[in-house]
Amino acid sequence: TDDLALAIRETARREGVTPATLFHLAWAQVLAQCCGSDNVVFGTVLSGRLQGTDGAGEVIGMFINTLPLHLRLSGISVKEAVRSTNARLTELLTHEQASLALAQRCSSVPPTLPLFTTMLNYRHSHAASADEPVDSQRAWDGIRHVRGEERTNYPLGVSVDDLGDGFAISTQCVKAIDPSRINAYLNRAMESLIAALRDVPEKEVRSLDILPETERHQLLVQFNDTAAAYPQDHLIHQLFEQQAALQPEATAVVYEQDSLTYAELNRRANQVAHRLLSLGVKPDDRVAICVERSLEMVVGLLGILKAGAAYVPLDPAYPHERLAYMLADCAPTLLLSQTAVQERLPQRSMATLLLDEHEATFGHYPDSNPVRGALTPTENNLAYVIYTSGSTGVPKGAGVFHRGLRNLLFWYGSEFAFGAADKVLVVTSFSFDLTQKNLFVCLLAGGQLHLGAPLFDPEQIVEQIARERIDTLNMTPSAFYAIAESVNAATRCTSLRRVFLGGEPIQYGRVAELLERCPQLELVNSYGPTECSDVVSYHRLEREGRNYRKELIPIGRPIFNTHIYVLNPHGMPVPVGVAGEIHIGGIGVGFGYLNRGELTAERFIPDPFSAVTGARMYRTGDLGRYLADGNIEYLGRNDFQVKIRGFRIELGEIEARLATCDGVREAIVIAREDQPGDKRLVAYVVPQPGREISTAILRAELATTLADYMLPGA
Repeated sequence: TDDLALAIRETARREGVTPATLFHLAWAQVLAQCCGSDNVVFGTVLSGRLQGTDGAGEVIGMFINTLPLHLRLSGISVKEAVRSTNARLTELLTHEQASLALAQRCSSVPPTLPLFTTMLNYRHSHAASADEPVDSQRAWDGIRHVRGEERTNYPLGVSVDDLGDGFAISTQCVKAIDPSRINAYLNRAMESLIAALRDVPEKEVRSLDILPETERHQLLVQFNDTAAAYPQDHLIHQLFEQQAALQPEATAVVYEQDSLTYAELNRRANQVAHRLLSLGVKPDDRVAICVERSLEMVVGLLGILKAGAAYVPLDPAYPHERLAYMLADCAPTLLLSQTAVQERLPQRSMATLLLDEHEATFGHYPDSNPVRGALTPTENNLAYVIYTSGSTGVPKGAGVFHRGLRNLLFWYGSEFAFGAADKVLVVTSFSFDLTQKNLFVCLLAGGQLHLGAPLFDPEQIVEQIARERIDTLNMTPSAFYAIAESVNAATRCTSLRRVFLGGEPIQYGRVAELLERCPQLELVNSYGPTECSDVVSYHRLEREGRNYRKELIPIGRPIFNTHIYVLNPHGMPVPVGVAGEIHIGGIGVGFGYLNRGELTAERFIPDPFSAVTGARMYRTGDLGRYLADGNIEYLGRNDFQVKIRGFRIELGEIEARLATCDGVREAIVIAREDQPGDKRLVAYVVPQPGREISTAILRAELATTLADYMLPGA
């Protein structure tokens, strides 16, 4: 606009630089934010005549040259960046007649690679006016302009025409890039730069915005238009109670040869709840539950929720020392367990109730739905705490509110139309975050919850799917591959209608045959961290005819009442298609970490994009980018966390434990994928001087503190 052009010239005069300097800095900003780098290199066009070469002014022909300009934008203010850019351009003028080949030889960039792939050409292009000398005007007499066309050898080239008063921007680029977007970014970057130099010159230059308002609105509002009403007046256990009243004799949960009806399950859970209430359990108290997969597991979880407390699921397969730490860290009011698990549990001071001795332990308590009165839990109380791997060497407990769990289950049940005819099979540990929604979704819809055997056996799972006519599965891709590749899986799994996968990228080739032979089967990719009620985005794999598309499968769009932002290190939205860190906002954001105030403050931060007072968002550490259609593509991690078979593992926790092993001086752990789809943990260990290290002894020592899935494979 004329106003911006005038502001550019006034700012340049005030700062003692040329407008070209400001445009070079603005272009550096665009590149930095589109590439995610604080160091940028791009080509700039030089006239070749400015250094006083003898006779240069009298020689006809092209002297122009293109050389690389390197700008560092990290940790400097806007004012400093302007001065630095001006200085670098001035220095570059002394080399304006050096060839690009010479510049390449002087750099550390191999000759086979280009020094830069984008170029900025700032040129004085104002048209002839009536004020120009007559001789200058007559020089064009008899010359007719037939046609003109600009070409560039670079994937992206931007020309800024200085027209004397205003400026014009034109962009040439490969087809994959929209030139109008590039022009808009440069225009917005210049607006931000001019405003900052006028109002806040000490502001960090990398914090300036390049997004036009239309794209910013698309990223923050349109892609996050997820508002949906959900049953705010009832918690999960109350919604289950409604189903139990509607169909008391229907089968609710099945395990091996045993089952419970809705009425039986509700009565038993009520007795557990009344016993807990008699012991003084109140909202936000934590009740640990360490049981094997069984009917009692479901009774215990519902009983804890009905009592208003938060459940803390502890897998009895965990090492003794790990269980001891979790129990000490979460400080539960009491512990629910089973007779067979007792000897595996560490010594403890809290009261322990045995769920498999129901009549003796809970039989004397009322079987009616508890009425809590003033101490009734609300949506803002904790529903559960789940422990995940921690970089400090010990696991950390992440708490989730009732509102997040309820919103998740409402989305899950309504989006995929769960009903009384559904049969959901749970084969994952109840201490795994993805298990929670599957334990409850069909119970709220009136369906049947089926529990798989404790040990993962693909053939046994396929047999159970066929025998019990299971229609819904939820597991990690790695686990599902084993099922999909089982003998005659396609002919035996004809009842399957939905498979939800999460925790890892999906490899199409591993499931292609099953999908092609089971046209009724819908595959859904889901994404979400433990800290945010598990699933925050999802993507239904699309079919072309009877085949699924084979391109990279995105993690999809946000679920109900959830916002997903892809931000740069300065907390600003990155352009569509640009990588950034995934941040999650909305109703599913959890409590934080138990007893980890500093870590909670680091990862759970204020949400500046929300209109809700006190809203927070969770910094996931995951990298992703928004695609033009509003789907999100997952791109990996920005730290040392990895996913193995869907389990989230902090490599630092394994390294810290290895470093304490006898004879170890140094240790480092990585996730190796020597064969596509076969990722495993590998530890590299340096022994103390004069010591020998036994792999078997190291593995045995680690097994006393780490879960099986965290033990290095080599």
